[in-house]
Amino acid sequence: MDVLMLSRLQFAAATAFHFIFVPLTLGLSVVIACMETAYVRTGKEVYRRMAKFWGKIFLVNFALGVVTGITLEFQFGTNWAGYSAYVGDIFGSLLAIEATAAFFLESTFIGVWHFGWNRLSPKAHMVSAWLVAIASNLSAIWILIANGFMQHPVGYVIRNGRAELEDFTAVITNLFAWHEFMHNVFGALAVAGFLVMGVSAWHLYRKNEVDFFKKSFRFSATLALVASLAVAIQGHAHGNHVAEVQPAKLAAMESHWETSTYAPMYLLQIPGEDGNKLEALPVPGLLSFLAFNDPSAEVIGLNDIPEDERPPVVLTFFAFRGMVGIGTLLIAVSAFAWLMRNRIENFPWFLKVLPFLIPLPYLAMQLGWIVAEVGRQPWIVYGLMKTSDAVSKVTAGQVGFSFITMCAIYTLLGIAGICLMIRFARKGPEPEA
Repeated sequence: MDVLMLSRLQFAAATAFHFIFVPLTLGLSVVIACMETAYVRTGKEVYRRMAKFWGKIFLVNFALGVVTGITLEFQFGTNWAGYSAYVGDIFGSLLAIEATAAFFLESTFIGVWHFGWNRLSPKAHMVSAWLVAIASNLSAIWILIANGFMQHPVGYVIRNGRAELEDFTAVITNLFAWHEFMHNVFGALAVAGFLVMGVSAWHLYRKNEVDFFKKSFRFSATLALVASLAVAIQGHAHGNHVAEVQPAKLAAMESHWETSTYAPMYLLQIPGEDGNKLEALPVPGLLSFLAFNDPSAEVIGLNDIPEDERPPVVLTFFAFRGMVGIGTLLIAVSAFAWLMRNRIENFPWFLKVLPFLIPLPYLAMQLGWIVAEVGRQPWIVYGLMKTSDAVSKVTAGQVGFSFITMCAIYTLLGIAGICLMIRFARKGPEPEA
């Protein structure tokens, strides 16, 4: 393999591993803050115990997210020096703001939250929990504004052979970035909802701490349903924007080759990279309607996009359908859980299945990012800089060695962290005082 492919694989592996922990940090921080708020409002000890129990899992998850996130940022210098030199004036400023304005705030108040149970008043402790939740999601905003620039560059000017920041307001109000943020936040809440619901179901099936976990289950079932529906609704709006500013990505998502109005969507379809594909059961105008909310709208096909600017079709196509399929299943599962939330113990088969569904929202989010990043290729900054021009001038051996080393270390970290979270989840909450 050449340096470009190895660098792509290394960055993809580092990003995918880091993103295992990001959604739960975003979503579970909000869940814990809500539980603490319930404790302050009602004075019921069970809500305090819930915040402490789910907080243990959150802390392990957060620690792994921090470790993998820091090393990930270094790859912009080690593997993608050309990118850093060309757009560092824009991208670097956003990462700097994320670190100083959000990450430090989050890290500080996590310490206050963890060590302040017996040192702060309940209200002050609740405030620290909300500050952690706000800072976590604020951090995501700046990261996704940076990624939004890569997806749809705005607010820059080409000067001295590089892209330089010209309009900071345009960068931070980039609609693509805010679509990404909302899509990821709703997805993260679904991740948290399914984790809390799955762990609660595991204990309810074994009749452990029934009152504690029934309350957790009812709360998480509502959260999972609302978040899953919000992901689908917001995802449609995000897709409309993708169709407008990234027509090549939309064409790859649907393996759409011929530019046409009343563009059909095929219920049965197997794509190909060269335009050869199997199609059956067309629904006329459906693709035009989904892309532009107008069945007569024109949808650009891949044949009207230069061959060297087309994204990989097969991977983008199947990743998109996997994401949508899993999202649909999550809506159905969370709807059943919400409808039966007050008598869920009457469905032991469902309680037995739910823990095995915890990975599904994680998988849906990973597939979504494959669509976002692979569907943007061959551009590292869409329409502005190709990925092949962004790679560092290093040897394949250097990248290969660091790639193997990184995968080995991350595997050990992942096994240790996930086993620790499973151990805390199975142990259950601390006994009542």
